Amino acid sequence: MLLKNANVLIIDDDEDVLTALRLLLKSLVKSVVVNKNPNSIIEHLRTHDFDVVILDMNFNGLVNTGNEGIYWLKKIKEISTELDVILITAYGDIDLAIRSLKEGASDFLVKPWKNEKMIDAIKSIVLKKKTSKSFQLEIKTGPKVVGESDVMRDVFVKINKVAPTDANILILGENGTGKDLIAQAIHENSNRKHQPFVKVDVGALTTSLFESELFGYTKGAFTGAHNDRVGRFEAANGGTLFLDEIGNISLGQQVRLLSVLQNRQVTPLGSNDIIKLDIRLICATNLGLPELADEQKFRKDLIYRINTVDIIMPPLRDRGTDITLLSHYFIDLYAEKYFKEPFKLSSEFIKKLKEHSFPGNVRELQYVLERSVIMAEGTLLEADDLVFSSIESNPVSSSPKTLNLEILEKTTILNVIEKNNGNISKSAKELGLTRTALYRRLHKYDI
Repeated sequence: MLLKNANVLIIDDDEDVLTALRLLLKSLVKSVVVNKNPNSIIEHLRTHDFDVVILDMNFNGLVNTGNEGIYWLKKIKEISTELDVILITAYGDIDLAIRSLKEGASDFLVKPWKNEKMIDAIKSIVLKKKTSKSFQLEIKTGPKVVGESDVMRDVFVKINKVAPTDANILILGENGTGKDLIAQAIHENSNRKHQPFVKVDVGALTTSLFESELFGYTKGAFTGAHNDRVGRFEAANGGTLFLDEIGNISLGQQVRLLSVLQNRQVTPLGSNDIIKLDIRLICATNLGLPELADEQKFRKDLIYRINTVDIIMPPLRDRGTDITLLSHYFIDLYAEKYFKEPFKLSSEFIKKLKEHSFPGNVRELQYVLERSVIMAEGTLLEADDLVFSSIESNPVSSSPKTLNLEILEKTTILNVIEKNNGNISKSAKELGLTRTALYRRLHKYDI
């Protein structure tokens, strides 16, 4: 049932292979198209929609023997970066197959394959397309929050659980990871969505402005107070108050904030009137919890008050295929904004994106792609259309400051493969893995 709507294209110069695969799949999928000539690929893809392409890696007399599969894989990805390709290869081409995974292949099977493995590989792709549709959080103003990686799925699951409650939320993450968008998304998926959403960058407030900005003041409360002013707490009454960069406020400001949160009331400067508060509080900081737990910098009792639930926004470099997903999203967004024709992304464009560490995270990706759209001459974006800013410095080192096992494993694999100049056999041996186990991890981490 899972494969009944799937359309499969098979390209192999061996007539026996084509016959075997056609007989295997014709009763399982919607359609099977086979062709011996790889030159037909472009025409097939332009005239039909396929879910999977099964592609041989060796064709007689084309390009360089042993690299033909990668050549045609790149051609396929130029037409559709999202189309899934399964490569079929002889045992001696395993290292070449790993290269092809880096170029965007979804899987590969060794000849002669077992029919069950071929069917399972196609099922896995179709199931992924069916169940791994990117999650999206709609926001009235500004970009959406999109993602399909495991780390972002965890974020979305947590948001869906906490948004309908009034629990105080602390959002943690590096600069540029989208903490403000998450805060807004929580509000717009809450029971307070029709009430105000008020954002304050408390880290930028001086001591003199902190109380007047947050709690308000009356006319004549101090020099220059010519009129009454409603504070941000009062403005957010009934809705959500988002305090950004809360890790940067002083201990004195923390004491004042803690008092207001405990008592759920404010008194504007120059007034004796007490204003009762009914707010949902969301805070964000680029500091980690260990740094916040240093009582010389931040009060633990305030952490407990603002942190009923914490949401950790992952850096873009740990989000795998989200880079491609976000790239398509932003490019479509800016193409529409600047009245340009829809763009296609070359495989080299995507490769260059994946190889960049994005120290500025999603914000950096967004600005880089906006520039690419503005400066592009045609409708196919090539690697040369990507210009990364020198403003950001690369925080990534060979020893990541994390205890997350998946991040550590991915980093270790990358370092060992680089050390062995891409030799998969040596790398697998050094890692204490079989080659098959290493291939699975390369596929898992989109390496």
